[in-house]
Amino acid sequence: MQGKIKFYIKNSFSEDSLVYPLKAFLAFKKLRDGALKSIEIYLVRFFSSSKFLTSIYYLLLSKSFKREQYACLIGRMRYYDSLHSKESNSYLLRRNTHRLEKGLLMRPRRDIFAAGYIAETVDCFFESVNQNNSSQNLEELKWANDVLSEYFDVVGSQPGIDKARAKFKSALGASIDVNESLKFIPYKRDSSVPLSVSYESFLSLSQRRRSVRWYLSKPVPRDLIDKAVKVASLSPSACNRQPFEFRIFDDPDLVQKISVLPMGTKGFSHNFPVVVVVVGKLSAYFSERDRHIIYIDGSLAAMSFMYGLETLGLSSCPINWPDVEPLERKMDKLLKLEPDERPVMLISVGYPDPEGMVAFSQKKSLEKVRRYN
Repeated sequence: MQGKIKFYIKNSFSEDSLVYPLKAFLAFKKLRDGALKSIEIYLVRFFSSSKFLTSIYYLLLSKSFKREQYACLIGRMRYYDSLHSKESNSYLLRRNTHRLEKGLLMRPRRDIFAAGYIAETVDCFFESVNQNNSSQNLEELKWANDVLSEYFDVVGSQPGIDKARAKFKSALGASIDVNESLKFIPYKRDSSVPLSVSYESFLSLSQRRRSVRWYLSKPVPRDLIDKAVKVASLSPSACNRQPFEFRIFDDPDLVQKISVLPMGTKGFSHNFPVVVVVVGKLSAYFSERDRHIIYIDGSLAAMSFMYGLETLGLSSCPINWPDVEPLERKMDKLLKLEPDERPVMLISVGYPDPEGMVAFSQKKSLEKVRRYN
């Protein structure tokens, strides 16, 4: 750009009249930018010297965490509101059911456990039963039902537990259609049957999976994407809450509008057949202490999703989502996000173009990423 300006000036005006003032202006701008950078470094160095000063910095001088703070607090409000609404809190039921599972599989298992939250769990269970209206919820309710049944069969006597036991047993059978042939409770894995996937074959899959940026102009069947999402849903999640959702877009117009938003897709986003936005839901948590779990759980699921795609002949490219306010607002509008919902990352999906190249991306050595004790 600077060269173009000089060329235009040289061919339109005398050098003495404009080039030297332009050079002076550019020199001044460089000095100004350098001074501003020095001030910024000084401020960061000063305010990072203590936690108190850091809080002052982000209160007065930076709005970088403003959206996250708002999303966390809105999430907490919605979590608490759901505890007292007619609609059940699925996240609370899932968390508490998983806590009961961990108590059931503990070695040695205590005679009394979960006394502090069992009444809440039973109440939430029956509220969920009354609100159940889908087969997906039915599987969740069966899991909670089976775990609660097992819990009350083995836990000892204590006033609070006995009261919750009586309430649960009084409605057992009438509350949910229970399949007795299969119990959704802690079990011993059968390790005697060898896995059909060896370490070498999984390593080969990991080496084959690359970030692919060039795709064939070929529609991607939704049933294949659903199969990969099914794999993703089996990923580990804190207290099994699974606080994420895969928003999948295969409409060409929407794909283009969404794909150009991240800062990192320029030059190749035009050939994405499908784009996926992994969205985290902060309403799954009662405390800011868990605000990072949407990114952890969402990323664990995303990696499984990409491996699943690779086994189905599809390729993908994980795309970083920058926390930049103007981009956040655009994504909010396109996806119609709730205030407590945050984009975690994007993933492009499609059939790989055999003529398209992928980056070598040399990975760090084992010694660089592993340390014992």
